[in-house]
Amino acid sequence: MNRFTTSWGDFQLTRFPEDPREQLRAWDAADEYLLRHLHGDQPQPAQGAEATPAEATPAGATPAAPVELRGTVVVLGDRWGALGTVLAASRPDAELVQIGDSYLAQQATRANLARAGLAPDAVRLLTGTEAPPERIDVLLVRVPKSLALLEDQLHRLAPAVHPGTVVLGTGMVTEIHTSTLQLFERIIGPTRTSLAVKKARLIFCTPDPDPALVRPANPWPLSYALPGDLGPASGRTVVNHGGIFCAERLDIGTRFLLQHLPARRGHEQVVDLGCGNGIVGTAAALANPEAEVTFIDESFAAVASAEATFRANTAPGAPAHFRAGDALAAVPADSVDLVLNNPPFHSHQATTDATAWRMFTGARRALRPGGELWVVGNRHLGYHVKLRRLFGNCQTVAGNPKFVILRAVKRS
Repeated sequence: MNRFTTSWGDFQLTRFPEDPREQLRAWDAADEYLLRHLHGDQPQPAQGAEATPAEATPAGATPAAPVELRGTVVVLGDRWGALGTVLAASRPDAELVQIGDSYLAQQATRANLARAGLAPDAVRLLTGTEAPPERIDVLLVRVPKSLALLEDQLHRLAPAVHPGTVVLGTGMVTEIHTSTLQLFERIIGPTRTSLAVKKARLIFCTPDPDPALVRPANPWPLSYALPGDLGPASGRTVVNHGGIFCAERLDIGTRFLLQHLPARRGHEQVVDLGCGNGIVGTAAALANPEAEVTFIDESFAAVASAEATFRANTAPGAPAHFRAGDALAAVPADSVDLVLNNPPFHSHQATTDATAWRMFTGARRALRPGGELWVVGNRHLGYHVKLRRLFGNCQTVAGNPKFVILRAVKRS
């Protein structure tokens, strides 16, 4: 747990799930910069900081007056609830709505609100696939890592933005590119940025007042057909909402796993863990029509993509479950026969194996004796060491110069 000091007070904040050994904070300099700007503080850019001519705020200044947080205030992409918690404590008269794609971020927000002594409904939590408020008076955007996710989110929110809406974005300098600003400009209106402070920037966007403005169509979700060398998935349709990993093409790790899926028959419970667009679990269902597949991801967009992919390729009414959640935490122990997993090794900008380890330990608990965990990952990640430590065994099913597919069996 870490203390977040702001102009509105100090807050004890954590990520979710809470881990006392976790060294990563629940906020960063981009959150700090935005909150200082909203309060009316004016942090000074680092000595020698510059913006490109296309990005620079006039005279390099940010307005000193506090931003009036009134009406409906939407916080988009709040990573661990830091923005929502601080604003809920400081502006109880505004209607605060947090919209995001992360189940874990929602749980972190709930926990941090409770820790601050705030009511659970102090911030209304919506997923990116739910209908947003009909009118947005202040839109605060924590720029995501995925440009496609940002594009989809801005398209969904644009109809609720009006000429008087205050639109502010924030992100680390490594997250804000010319393409980021072009998205704001094309979908919302004229856009500029601040100078950098502690390697963070603000984005200032003015909604276009032209009532006859025709915005470009939202290209998401995006569908494509798979090639013919992927076993049961050959030639099948994949559906991707914005923000899904490798949304415009099949990533090479998943391709390798699809080419080496286990051949199984009979009724069994299968979990596509970290399902993304769901093509792995869909392929398992096509290979074994008696299997009942559960698709789990912490991304709401991923779960929506998985359901769309599954329904596009299976018979009407085919049994399957689709769940946004914290890995296998909600799955009963000793209830699963097969877990298929392509674990991520990034959490936003940080490289970490914490998510993979949580997935592996969850699989160990959820599998029945004799149940199997199949994992595809980059060779250099050394997942075989963790699996042997956890399961007591690990077999290499297939490998190439970049990837390896591992199989671990729960013995008891």
